[in-house]
Amino acid sequence: MLDIQSADPSWQPLLKDFFDSPEGKKLDAYLDARRKAGAVIFPPTPFRALTLTPADAVRVVIVGQDPYHEQGQAQGLAFSVQKGVKVPPSLRNIYKEIALEFGSDIPSDGDLSGWASQGVLLLNAVLTVEEGAAGSHAKKGWEILTDRIIRTLADKAPPKAFLLWGGYAQKKKELIEASGIPHLVLCSNHPSPLSARRGPVPFIGCGHFAKVNDWLLSEGEKPVDWTKSGL
Repeated sequence: MLDIQSADPSWQPLLKDFFDSPEGKKLDAYLDARRKAGAVIFPPTPFRALTLTPADAVRVVIVGQDPYHEQGQAQGLAFSVQKGVKVPPSLRNIYKEIALEFGSDIPSDGDLSGWASQGVLLLNAVLTVEEGAAGSHAKKGWEILTDRIIRTLADKAPPKAFLLWGGYAQKKKELIEASGIPHLVLCSNHPSPLSARRGPVPFIGCGHFAKVNDWLLSEGEKPVDWTKSGL
């Protein structure tokens, strides 16, 4: 049984409703069966994004796909890795873009919990994965839960910024825009080396981080310190 109590209390009613539903019970049973079969499942804390960023504190949402699938990488935050782990290529490109926009140094640390503590929800669409098998827990039920999270955030004022990088994340655009609330929705290619510099909207040069900060300031909010890593 997944430990929903590890999430911030503001998220727990939504999590309980999901895991009490047929879809949630099916997902929980699947994960339990995979563990019993000897599968190594990452991350050990799948709800960490919901632990570090309470629902009412969310100002920015970055949508990822599924966790990193190698030992010691995933920590329950989209694109983030634990301290001491080599920074993955997509995150290196994220750091390059931040350096371009703000003239900052590129961090050597891949821990993005410092963003989470500022109201940036780093939400993967799928919250678990098996070792060495990218996408292994896709279409098992996680997407139903994370779509509900995105819809809940989109339906609730005040407006938020949503960063949708790549085709997978951009499928969430309709969920967000259906709310009628004037959120900031920014789309580009995925920061992966395979697509970061390709059209139609290259990630490198997208300006998203500065645009979010300008928008937050226009909304009377404090900008995000995108150079902060770790708590």
